[in-house]
Amino acid sequence: MASSSPVLLQTSPPPPSSTSSKSNLSTSDGLENCVSMVELKQYHSKIIRLGLSKDNDAIGRVIKFCAISKSGDMNYALKVFDGIPKPDTFIYNTIIRGYLNSHLTKDCVILYSQMLENSVYPNKFTYPCVIRACCNGNQIMESRQIHAHVLKFGFQGDKFCLNNLIHMYVNFECLDDARRVFDKMVNTDFVSWTTLITGYSKLGFLDEAYEVFESMPERNSASWNAMIAGYVQSDRFHEAFRLFERMQLEKVKLDKFVAASMLSACTGLGALEQGEWIYEHIKKSGIEVDSKLATTIIDMYCKCGCLEKAFEVFNGLKHKGISSWNCMIGGIAMHGQGKAAIQLFEEMQKQMVAPDGITFVNLLSACAHKGLIEEGRHYFHLMKQVYRIEPKMEHFGCMVDMLGRAGFLEEAKRLIDEMPMSPDAGVLGALLGACKIHGDIELGEEIGKQVIELEPHNSGRYVLLANLYANVGRWDDVARVRKLMNDRGVKKVPGFSVIELDGVVSEFIAGGRMHPESKEIYAKVDEMLKCIRSVGYIPETDAISHDIVEEEEKENPLYFHSEKLAIAFGLLKTKPGSIIRISKNLRVCKDCHQASKFISEVFDREIIVRDRNRFHHFKNGECSCKDYW
Repeated sequence: MASSSPVLLQTSPPPPSSTSSKSNLSTSDGLENCVSMVELKQYHSKIIRLGLSKDNDAIGRVIKFCAISKSGDMNYALKVFDGIPKPDTFIYNTIIRGYLNSHLTKDCVILYSQMLENSVYPNKFTYPCVIRACCNGNQIMESRQIHAHVLKFGFQGDKFCLNNLIHMYVNFECLDDARRVFDKMVNTDFVSWTTLITGYSKLGFLDEAYEVFESMPERNSASWNAMIAGYVQSDRFHEAFRLFERMQLEKVKLDKFVAASMLSACTGLGALEQGEWIYEHIKKSGIEVDSKLATTIIDMYCKCGCLEKAFEVFNGLKHKGISSWNCMIGGIAMHGQGKAAIQLFEEMQKQMVAPDGITFVNLLSACAHKGLIEEGRHYFHLMKQVYRIEPKMEHFGCMVDMLGRAGFLEEAKRLIDEMPMSPDAGVLGALLGACKIHGDIELGEEIGKQVIELEPHNSGRYVLLANLYANVGRWDDVARVRKLMNDRGVKKVPGFSVIELDGVVSEFIAGGRMHPESKEIYAKVDEMLKCIRSVGYIPETDAISHDIVEEEEKENPLYFHSEKLAIAFGLLKTKPGSIIRISKNLRVCKDCHQASKFISEVFDREIIVRDRNRFHHFKNGECSCKDYW
């Protein structure tokens, strides 16, 4: 058995070890039929009776079953290994692989070191497992020594070893080292290229990843997915769509991985038509809709504002895993249907599906959006006392948000003070937002200063504190917050809204005139506002009277906010009775929320807006949130 002594790696190759003579064991068929340790032990006893207990070939078969098969026993393998006088490379490799499968990564490296000390020569099957062990065990110093050994032992031409080295350096975020290994490879393959693309993408170097992608002599679906997934994970959805269109033009077959990435891109932009097209293509192509892909489809429908179809997919699943339940409960919560989310949770319990931490995040979020205070308190208690799930930061954030919105500021503050960990900016930010809603300047100022120091580059934190001061006329403090922002170089995130029509995604920014039909759009805005003023709409001018406005730049008048432009474009381009679906990157301001209610009534349209926090369904002059948002 490997000891726990420090790893001292040999720097020069040992001579090749002598191998035992291969036994022509007539009992090998017996091992192939083994399905349990009971049968394996019978086979092992037969080997001992035949006098082959020291034979590497015969005993290696026993160790392989014990160390690698699902029915094996690693401890038994180690006992057998300890009894072998001179284990060969195959046996060492088998034990190393067994350690790796058992997540004993340090033991892999220690045993490799002992292998060299015992003058057993490694082969090309040794290094992939040792490299993976270094990678999984975060052993960066040892990994560099292993890299040196790969070269010293003459495996610099083995693609499998080198691909594992690239993966290892990517895992350690050493992209320059990964690139050096890649550049020195004589024969790269799809794995080499794709691993490097994934590495650049994972760390946010999308342009470098795209350069590698473009340099590929040939691409497979994994390469396309690595690049598309990189764009999606970095919220560069438009580039993901452009690459997907190019993929279609090049007749690359859609697989479930690319489909999942593109469904996530549709989710990010709220592109329902594109998402439905991909889903239809999945069904026509016969792609297996496993639990993970089904959850992605459900998530797409939920976040594109189409709960009915999300339920269709969910109800059509033969086997609903925890992720599917969580996704559906979370989707309902986003749409502000708190009671329905609770009902689905109760159904989940009846189906004997055990909830996890994510389930309760979604459930508490549903209670927060609908102001279900007693229910929220109940489920927070249930999570801890019945399911023994210790609350994490996200759970406390939901509770603080729920209590704060409802005006229970003291209880929310007390909950923060009693947290077993230091609150993060999300938790404190929820309380700061509640202080602004309820005008608690004293508590808001205290919390606001803490939040700004926790997230000094988040413009939204400064905006909230500044507007809290502005609400009570403390203009010197407003000016001080603005100066602090300027001194730190903090820029406010511009608001933008997205609408998809006929499969084409259009983006609008507040006051923007880049759209080719901007003249017609602004004319429609004027008409729209004129119509709703005639039935009682009065602009919420408080939203632009402060030195720093709530979400969008003061310079952009209320009637040029991005969602108004998107709604106007939707009215221009869709038939009467069609639903207008819009996604916005920031929270909807009070004026746009009020205007949208009037527009839905005057123009007899349902308008569905997904903002940063939740969905708003405007219909017949009302919003699904009942103005509780």
